[in-house]
Amino acid sequence: MLITDYFKLNERQAEQFVQLDALYRDWNSKINVISRKDIDHLYEHHVLHSLAIAKLLPFQPGTTIMDVGTGGGFPGIPLAILFPECEFLLIDSIGKKIKVASEVAQSLGLSNVVCKQERVEEEKQKFDFIVSRAVMPLPDLVKLVRKNISNKHRNAVPNGLVVLKGGDLQAEIAPFIKTAEVTPCSQWFESDWFKTKQVIYLPL
Repeated sequence: MLITDYFKLNERQAEQFVQLDALYRDWNSKINVISRKDIDHLYEHHVLHSLAIAKLLPFQPGTTIMDVGTGGGFPGIPLAILFPECEFLLIDSIGKKIKVASEVAQSLGLSNVVCKQERVEEEKQKFDFIVSRAVMPLPDLVKLVRKNISNKHRNAVPNGLVVLKGGDLQAEIAPFIKTAEVTPCSQWFESDWFKTKQVIYLPL
């Protein structure tokens, strides 16, 4: 399996990653959360892409993470499988998408995941990190999630925002040019698909 080329998994994690294919195919036939042509690239385009965050930032046990605009559960679900000792809140404003994320998490037995239908503006809890996958321009996201960042740090780097983005990011990161760290995913994953994909870490 593609994931084991890049990550050391225990038996339970390997099994959970294998289950993702059938679970997403089944749910996708009822509620379209991944484009039809993309479902065949689930592991590369969605699962491995989500795990780029783990390459950049291996979360310490006890870390709390909110996934904003999770859709069908990315990057939250792959990260929750990889970090069973961390706590994840997955939110999305679209009910049917959160239903898919919730059902997948339940089927996998992910007790470290809570899924909620809400807008990020409504969420009051504090987290160590906010993660997201191309949900909105960075300056807009920063405005919305700044209130949710805890000031207690438990990882090697300060708490903040970690987002997966593609394409030309110059304009988006311009306001944060002094603090944002941009890392190409191609540093970790060799497939051509990752050539334009990047992870942005922004301490907040």
